[in-house]
Amino acid sequence: MNTPLRPTHLVINLSQLRRNVQAIRARVHPARVLVMLKANAYGHGLEGVAPYIEKYVDYIGVAVLDEGIALRRMGITRPILVAGGTLPEHVPFFLQHRLTLTVSEPLVLRAAEQASAAAGEPILVHLKIDTGMERAGVRWYEAESLLREAAACQHLRVEGIYTHFANSETLEDPSAPQDPLYAYASQQLARFEETLQWYERNNLPRPPLVHAANSAAILNLPQSYFDMVRPGILFYGIYPDDSALRSVQVEPAATWKSQVVYSKITRAGSPVSYGSLWATEADSRVVTIPCGYADGYFRRMTNQPKIIVNGKKYQQVGRICMDQCMANLQNDPAALGDEVILLGKASSGEKISPEDLAAWAGTNPYEVMTNIAARVPRVFLTEDE
Repeated sequence: MNTPLRPTHLVINLSQLRRNVQAIRARVHPARVLVMLKANAYGHGLEGVAPYIEKYVDYIGVAVLDEGIALRRMGITRPILVAGGTLPEHVPFFLQHRLTLTVSEPLVLRAAEQASAAAGEPILVHLKIDTGMERAGVRWYEAESLLREAAACQHLRVEGIYTHFANSETLEDPSAPQDPLYAYASQQLARFEETLQWYERNNLPRPPLVHAANSAAILNLPQSYFDMVRPGILFYGIYPDDSALRSVQVEPAATWKSQVVYSKITRAGSPVSYGSLWATEADSRVVTIPCGYADGYFRRMTNQPKIIVNGKKYQQVGRICMDQCMANLQNDPAALGDEVILLGKASSGEKISPEDLAAWAGTNPYEVMTNIAARVPRVFLTEDE
């Protein structure tokens, strides 16, 4: 393992990511597995995660065109689905970089057909159906014209069709009355299956890759697996919601580490950090850790988090600064260079989870992980290192 110059860094256990994929694959077999590597691999570091995990997955998903191009420039050869919206003028880049295009509306479909005809090579297309998310995709009750036009295309190749659930983490009670203002996964699934019946009615084969299941649906909704599933946060070992079933056993792959850079006894009654939001009640050892809100350690968590120092949990104290934060060790010793864990599990067994940080920040684990800043070095290891 290469040790970074900066004490604050994120250690990614690639072997754990592999185990997570294998657990997901065992759950959804025989469906294929597309892992979402958008947003810098959910903050884990695209440059290390993608080359390692490529051979263990069938497909890769990203949100935006730039992420797909970056993967190709790394030498990634697996199929890559760009799930976000695309403007017609950007369609030729999909051909150039062999990326799979999400199509939600006719202008993009026509641009893909024209580019494919001009190049004599098909762009791979996945049609996106909005079954209740109201974010992107052709709405299920308006989809027929797009399906018909896509089926008539002679040059592009419609490889897939998919939808996305708004609330698949919710465990539904069939006997309970439904809220008309809530998008239920079962309702969305029924709408998607209704859309797919268009192919049967017209004596046409469905596209070979039908997919719907995100992380929560993998856990809760096996009838949504179809031909492929799309784990996002579950791949990284984090459950999408407290209410989701634990039907796949995964573990977090990231540990956010740092070191003590200053240790001192602060006299009783001394305020600590900007705004003087906390003061010692007795003489106490307060240590400084070189991690702050510019690293993604949210300022709004001030005086709430626990921080592990030398295997023991302590209270973070004083306003979290841009580059530093402090912890109160009370009467315990600490020296320059002692180990700090901001997220993850210490050898002592103490741990801080993404859910812990999310609770302190008033958000969810998705935002916690994707906000760990680029200036925090990612260190990648496998368990034989």
